[in-house]
Amino acid sequence: MHLSRSLTLASLAAIALWPTLAAAQQANSAVYRCPGPPVLYTDSISAAEAKEKGCKLLEGAPVTVIQGPRPRQGTPVPTASGPRPADSKIDPAAQRARDGDARRILETELKKEEDALAALQKEYNNGEPERRGDERNYQKYLDRVAEMKAAIARKESDVAALRRELAKLPPAP
Repeated sequence: MHLSRSLTLASLAAIALWPTLAAAQQANSAVYRCPGPPVLYTDSISAAEAKEKGCKLLEGAPVTVIQGPRPRQGTPVPTASGPRPADSKIDPAAQRARDGDARRILETELKKEEDALAALQKEYNNGEPERRGDERNYQKYLDRVAEMKAAIARKESDVAALRRELAKLPPAP
């Protein structure tokens, strides 16, 4: 019983001294920040090597290293701009059908946006729309005119974007 009590006291003393021992161990290991792409943080070089490579000693807060997953060395990952495997090619007829559907959808959207733009421009009346009965205050009228001008600018931008998208598609058969 006396032996187990002394082991317990020794264990408690070791636990109590652990932070001090860890801090002393950290103080002995110097961490350097070495320049260059990629920046390297290391504690495995000597002070002479660090000076030779232009590394600077980091002082203060400890450095935490988290290992990320390593990229696989097998097959390359296909990218949007990279080549695709032969088995994933789309049948040309199916691609033409998709392009035709996309063209039809974009043309419908373009027609709708152009109609909305024409209606806004007609109501805008070259910057002098008709005053409404609730606009006795002239500032209220000016605010509505400014909102209409901004809405027309947005619609024009939408129409231009749709036209750019249509231009990217292959011509209709």
